Amino acid sequence: MEYAALTFWMAVIVFTALGVHKIWSSLVQPKVVNSILLPGTLVAQLGYVLGLLITGGTVDNTALIKDDDSGEPQTGKDPKTQVPIVGTIVIALLPMVGCAVAIGVVSGYWGTGILAEMATSSDRKLGLPSSLPLFFSMLHGCIDLVQLLLNVLQRSNLSDWRTVLFLYLVVCLTVRMAPLTGNIRGALGALLIFGVLAFLLGQISPATTESLSGAWPLITFCVAVLLLLLMVSLIIKGGVGLIRILSHQG
Repeated sequence: MEYAALTFWMAVIVFTALGVHKIWSSLVQPKVVNSILLPGTLVAQLGYVLGLLITGGTVDNTALIKDDDSGEPQTGKDPKTQVPIVGTIVIALLPMVGCAVAIGVVSGYWGTGILAEMATSSDRKLGLPSSLPLFFSMLHGCIDLVQLLLNVLQRSNLSDWRTVLFLYLVVCLTVRMAPLTGNIRGALGALLIFGVLAFLLGQISPATTESLSGAWPLITFCVAVLLLLLMVSLIIKGGVGLIRILSHQG
């Protein structure tokens, strides 16, 4: 059940990131959004290129920022991988893995205090909502998680450049865990493969289970960050929409 929960919450991270990115791009010129997210774009694009090389694909027409109004990272239309189906999944998986690893590295340097405080303050572990009561309990837990993150951030030293840099990089990397343009199907397959591989490795090696258990605080933190971004983004989008409606009526 733990592996299913892990896969579920990884899916929540990926598609919440996609939702946040879509909302931001609808509020601000997409090129501005993608320019702000450049550190995360760099990591995701490196993962994409690595996936192409591993699967024997063609690295063609690849750029960090397209030379148009979207400013999206440019990926080739046809990767031409030598491994059908699996190649597409690997190409979709590695950008997400790259961002996850980068978040772990950044957290180790500048975010240890924030993650430790969240881990000690939270008594709720993310689980799989396998029933209706558990689903509503999960929703309540998500609200509590966002509130916990806000409390931890309020107690943090936001005047320290390292804390600010950490939060900026975490936002860039978590939002960039959204599937790259045109690779949503591959992302779905990648999440499924991730869950299966995690389960198999856990059965083979107990050390893998311990490693996955150690990753939960980081996963919880990423979920909290993205849910906070999603809530704030939806409030802003709703406010902007309301102002537009009132201005047209006036």
